[in-house]
Amino acid sequence: MKKPLVGGQAVIEGVMMRGFGKVATAVREPNGNIAVEVKTVTSISDRYPILKKPFLRGTVSLFESLILGLKSLSYSAKMAGEEDEQLTDKEMIGTIVLAIALASVLFIAIPTGGAKFFHSITDDPIFLNLMEGFLRLIIFLVYIFAISQMKDIQRVFQYHGAEHKTIFCYEADLPLTVENVRNFPRLHPRCGTAFLLIVMLVSIFVFAFLGWPDLWLRILSRIVLLPIVAGLSYEIIRFSADSTNPIIRAAIMPGLWLQYLTTRQPDDSMIEVAIASLNAVIDNQEQ
Repeated sequence: MKKPLVGGQAVIEGVMMRGFGKVATAVREPNGNIAVEVKTVTSISDRYPILKKPFLRGTVSLFESLILGLKSLSYSAKMAGEEDEQLTDKEMIGTIVLAIALASVLFIAIPTGGAKFFHSITDDPIFLNLMEGFLRLIIFLVYIFAISQMKDIQRVFQYHGAEHKTIFCYEADLPLTVENVRNFPRLHPRCGTAFLLIVMLVSIFVFAFLGWPDLWLRILSRIVLLPIVAGLSYEIIRFSADSTNPIIRAAIMPGLWLQYLTTRQPDDSMIEVAIASLNAVIDNQEQ
């Protein structure tokens, strides 16, 4: 029987895991202890089942993951001794709005504005939209590479690797021990990094046939169509993660390769934290 899906995220000195209607965040405190916070979560799709339908569930999952991830980051920063207080709801909303605004500038406004320089080659709207998409992809890859060189981020990426290894061990139905987890790869097909890469690629084809209106209309159309792009990308990554087709497996390899930048090999203490987080999620469910 296929095991229920569990997802996760690296946070400051820790790992957040989500599954079985719970979110658990485990953090290594400065004194060496592991603090674990467990919360029950209810998806909006449980109240509105239509949101569980294909191409809708991806958008819901994206925004819920963003909110839960920020809350876990706030908690981890506090427990790791980097913040005195957690973010309030008002600060959380402000952070999300700021993040969306910055992402819109970096991955929408700049590439679509920069594509105008290709007018000297042709005015064909499909070509210009494709060039915009490739500029967006380049900016994304440069951004990932740049942050992967930061020392503090590299430590977070070690916890990211621990998260992946632990989930692999769970999916293999093996006991969650450091020895077992250590032997699994750190590249996982359902990783958020792979999802973001697919979003970039899908957006190239979705936006290619939108014509070439004024700049503000191009930016607005990209923002409005983002839920559609996210929904398509979510279905692709779910399908490809479970597929054994060699062609499909080859197609998802770029997403795995990109994880060489966004994950690092964790040490045993980091694996212990990831195990504590996952155990808190599956407690009284599966062991």
